[in-house]
Amino acid sequence: MKKFLLTIVLSLSLVAKSMADEGMWLPLLLGQQVYNDMVKKGLKLTKEQLYNINKPSLKDAILIFGGGCTGEIVSSEGLIFTNHHCGYDAIANASTVEHNYLQNGFYARNKGEEIPSTLTVQFLLRIDDVTKEVMDSLAGLSGAERVQKQGAVLAAINKRMSDAAQSIEVRVSSLFKGNQFLAFVYQRYSDVRLVGTPPESVGKFGGDTDNWEWPRHTGDFSVFRVYATPDGKPAKYSADNVPLKPKWYLPVSLKPLKDGDFSMIWGYPGGTNRYESSYGIRLATDINNPTLVKLRDVRLKYMFEEMKKDPAIKLQLASSYAGIANYWKFFDGETKQLLKYDVFGQKQKAEATFNKWAAGKAEYQNIFADWGKAYDAWRPYAKHRQYINEGILGSPLIAFASSLLQLEAAMVKTGSTQADIKKAAEAANKQRAGFLEGENKISDQNIVGAVTRMFYEDVDKEQHPVGFYGTLKNTYGPLNDDATYKKYASDIFSKTMIFDDAKWNAFIANPDANTLQGDPAFAHASAFMTNYTSKYVPYFQQFNAKNIEFGRLYLKGIMEMDPVKAKMMYPDATFTMRVSYGNVKSYRPRDAVFYDYVTTSKGLLEKYKAGDYEFDLPARQIELLKNKDFGQYMDPTRKELVIGFITTNDITGGNSGSPVINNKGELIGLAFDGNYEALSHKLAFDKDLNRTICVDIRYVLWCIDKLGGGSNLIKELKLMK
Repeated sequence: MKKFLLTIVLSLSLVAKSMADEGMWLPLLLGQQVYNDMVKKGLKLTKEQLYNINKPSLKDAILIFGGGCTGEIVSSEGLIFTNHHCGYDAIANASTVEHNYLQNGFYARNKGEEIPSTLTVQFLLRIDDVTKEVMDSLAGLSGAERVQKQGAVLAAINKRMSDAAQSIEVRVSSLFKGNQFLAFVYQRYSDVRLVGTPPESVGKFGGDTDNWEWPRHTGDFSVFRVYATPDGKPAKYSADNVPLKPKWYLPVSLKPLKDGDFSMIWGYPGGTNRYESSYGIRLATDINNPTLVKLRDVRLKYMFEEMKKDPAIKLQLASSYAGIANYWKFFDGETKQLLKYDVFGQKQKAEATFNKWAAGKAEYQNIFADWGKAYDAWRPYAKHRQYINEGILGSPLIAFASSLLQLEAAMVKTGSTQADIKKAAEAANKQRAGFLEGENKISDQNIVGAVTRMFYEDVDKEQHPVGFYGTLKNTYGPLNDDATYKKYASDIFSKTMIFDDAKWNAFIANPDANTLQGDPAFAHASAFMTNYTSKYVPYFQQFNAKNIEFGRLYLKGIMEMDPVKAKMMYPDATFTMRVSYGNVKSYRPRDAVFYDYVTTSKGLLEKYKAGDYEFDLPARQIELLKNKDFGQYMDPTRKELVIGFITTNDITGGNSGSPVINNKGELIGLAFDGNYEALSHKLAFDKDLNRTICVDIRYVLWCIDKLGGGSNLIKELKLMK
């Protein structure tokens, strides 16, 4: 049996080279040993070319795209490449039924055709170590008191170091579970325009079926441009703005890839928890993940039913559906991999080694006994929390209705003024407009009915809202009958004032607590949310404070246990800039199965199904591919167009859109996914099976040029042949 190379196990032997290609390294702290290994694998750039705060360096081409993706600058005129799914909202928002850029694709033939968006991008200026300042402020504190104080200290540092006038934003990141603190200094640009996108059938080719799977043939890219004032400063959209002149941009390679070629990925991995305890693994596999998957499955089912009926509904729900589906499959796969390779058992072995070392050391000897008690106290309520977040609030209507609890509080709270109530009402009115724009009543009504029944059947009846299900039974019928919940949900949607402009406007003009409390959608939301927040949120807060404290002490102890090897540890991902390195590499996922390191147009045509929801392609693309009209983008060794490739790089969510870069600092592709065989990567890295799935940059350029007619964009790039 293949074994997982766990970070928690590695903390006992934390040398980078025993970790294969594991590691999301901070560029500021890229140690000489790690850099030497990058060179050994083939890197041709100096450390100063990778990261330098005094001179332009490769890090200046990497940016935070939107709220949770990565992008890269690829031209001297501020052109950005990122993933299609990262630009999805902007593409959908720019689209109409008449001009459906999401469905048909779009490429601006000149800068005047580029479409403004609400997106922003952020460039990292520098990283400052503020560990001493934070630690001095937290001296002698522990548990909830430490957590609260730490939040205040970080907020104060962020405020002190930020400069709104210059669009400078600072976010201090807690690393190694609160044992190190770095301040990341960013500059935000808010004029970002859509330049190009492939048709959705290209950008999402394979849909949910191929999600998290290799082989892959998805053209997951989109193109944007960042603008600034003529003197290069951030500014809101203006016709007077000009394309940003970047400090650094990535040349684009047209050279063929070989199995074993060096690859590095820069970007903003969103979050890992590889120093998780065995208790956390058990909670994830037993309760948290299965509950999330079950609830998302229901939401996706009802949304998909409506999306198939009408292109306008598909456009309306597409972005939300994609986000829900993405991590539905992820957490399903994560659970299976954690169980298959007994990650729980691996963690326990590492913890036993730690406990042996910790015996007699007052600070550490009782960590796991006390940690276990904290999990035991929280475990009975964990499913309830998932049902609130993924079920009750999984309904857009109920999520909006729950936000009205703030308005209710303003109306009933002693000491509230009319000004307070008016402000809360105005905020609710504004939020309603956004909610209605994305709401599909039919799918949402079905979700409410289904989830209400699931909550009744799955959550401990002692934790149900008092009297809720009794009233439901008396009014609508037996609690084991779907018809009961369908009638109940129908009443909510037909009688709520939230969908009735006249009733809503009258309420907003004269907010009244009795009117709000009598609304069926609000009453539903209030029943579940008030029950949860008043009784069970305090339990979670107590658990969370203890979990944070024990996690910090455990990692602190691990670093004390072996100080030399501890210097080679990398911190968990925190949506801060990281670099990972590895190789383009084929793999064998199971007996008698071999996966090549690239996919080609031949395989794309084999998967193509005319008119299929997931595997259709534009007729022109089929014609071009069948005629082998690949232009300069053809792979000379295969005589085909390479579509995607895989590497051993260590990434996670947030790395979407990250540049995949060769040994000379040239762009060879965009990272967009991980493989199903290693979906436990947030909690445990698999040294043998982990792969990053990337769209080949030659396919990106072919789609822009040959398929889309955007040759003007190709001319901007520095092509390396």
